[in-house]
Amino acid sequence: MSEATSGLPMFGLKRLGARNLQSALDKAEQYRALNEPEEAESICRDILAEAPDHQLALRTLGLSLTDQFDRDWASCFDDAIATFGKLTSEYEVVYYKGVAWERLAKAHIHHGQFHNAAHAIENALEYFADAERVGPTDAPDPILRWNRCVRAIKAYPELIAALREPHTHEFQHGD
Repeated sequence: MSEATSGLPMFGLKRLGARNLQSALDKAEQYRALNEPEEAESICRDILAEAPDHQLALRTLGLSLTDQFDRDWASCFDDAIATFGKLTSEYEVVYYKGVAWERLAKAHIHHGQFHNAAHAIENALEYFADAERVGPTDAPDPILRWNRCVRAIKAYPELIAALREPHTHEFQHGD
């Protein structure tokens, strides 16, 4: 027991068991809509404790993690990518990994880290191109996301400059 919990009774997580997982997922989506991603994340983890392959819970968990990038991308990014990697649809895996990279780019832009944003946006574009290739021919999402990334590049001269500089596909510290 840690110092923070010494003297307190032990608290443990409760399982949802046979309760309605769809109802819980609906609540997670409501919390995402209310911009409360930590609550949505917690609910999704409860659902996944009961049904580890629940595709909607995995997708919602991954998106909830990306919703937290602006505040704390460092602790959420790898978890989001790993979560999206558990989706069973090849299209969804590459599409949602692209979303994660795009949202990471936005977080870096928000914090003035344009070299890191350039790295992230290049990865996002690669994933969206792959999603367009492997996805349904009538799915507009990869194209819409691609175009949003291109518009973001054009909106920030610092990002354009970072993309023009010789660079590797790696993050730079102290950007």
